Amino acid sequence: MKMSVQYENLSNVELLAKLIGVRESRLLYRGSLQPLFAACPEQGMPHEKCAVAKELIKRFLEEELQQRDVLDSPHAVRDYLKLTLRQHEHEVFIVIFLDARNRVIVVQEMFRGTLTQASVYPREVVKAALKHNAAAVILAHNHPSGVAEPSRADQILTDTLKQSLSLVDVKVLDHFIIAGAQTLSMAELGLM
Repeated sequence: MKMSVQYENLSNVELLAKLIGVRESRLLYRGSLQPLFAACPEQGMPHEKCAVAKELIKRFLEEELQQRDVLDSPHAVRDYLKLTLRQHEHEVFIVIFLDARNRVIVVQEMFRGTLTQASVYPREVVKAALKHNAAAVILAHNHPSGVAEPSRADQILTDTLKQSLSLVDVKVLDHFIIAGAQTLSMAELGLM
């Protein structure tokens, strides 16, 4: 009978060795996993197997979100958003469209911007919510600066989107801001 391996007890190097081989893990690992999984060209191209592993994890988290009420799994939402948004060098605004039971219909990147801002058009968000027959949405965007604190513009945008979507009976459940390893929930801060 074969014993199961306790992967959580293995070091980064040991886990990488299982994924890409001992020799390659020793050649590539320099104290951080970021370059191996990065999608940014200036950080170096990600190792193919690591990029595949990252995409599989992202898809696994998306499946997990689609199979249950997102309000029952806030950690899955946070993990998915961090994996999706944290490495962009420009602002990206996404919307998670939810059905009446708060299950994910679709996750859609709606807008891309610059290093410090993205133009978000409420009309387009409302059109997409109607197209997907959404009952609720979760908003999210990243702050490439690494500071997760919501700006005044973020608060105004959230209020505008809440008002616009309420006209078509779509609730805004939360607005997440991702900055590096930080994930901030505007609902948890009482800003919704």
